[in-house]
Amino acid sequence: MTNQSFERIVLGIDPGTAITGYGAVGESENGDFALLACGVFRTEAGEPMHLRLLELFQDMQALLDEFKPDEVAVEKLFFGRNVTTAISVGQARGAILVAAALAGLPVVEYTPAEIKQAVAGYGNADKQQVQQMVKQLLNLAAAPSPDDAADGVAIAICHLQTARYARLT
Repeated sequence: MTNQSFERIVLGIDPGTAITGYGAVGESENGDFALLACGVFRTEAGEPMHLRLLELFQDMQALLDEFKPDEVAVEKLFFGRNVTTAISVGQARGAILVAAALAGLPVVEYTPAEIKQAVAGYGNADKQQVQQMVKQLLNLAAAPSPDDAADGVAIAICHLQTARYARLT
């Protein structure tokens, strides 16, 4: 499918060094959403970090070339208890953001609570609730899988829903 079939295409990214989830969602002229693709990039834990980041960057460039999105939506970095994980995720985000910047695409970032609110209507929704709403909003037989891919799709939907709401106000 090409951009001609959709008013706009958003690529949602759930960044991680080991696993990065993605979802490409198109919005038609009548406002319907359609899942174009979703999946994950995986890098090997034993590889040096610079090579893992290069692989993420190249995978992201390939996605951008394939789907030619109008915008990229990325989950904001969430600082939990594990600082090492936060640093690693931050590095992955950097590789993703540079790929989007080189492609000349606008990037919008959302917190986990913003994503849950936009997709499920509740900022503290659990993963199952968000996945069920993704399934419903896209008229899918099953929620996208694995979880990281479903998260990438939810991030794309979050951006489309947020932009729709902004146009109404």
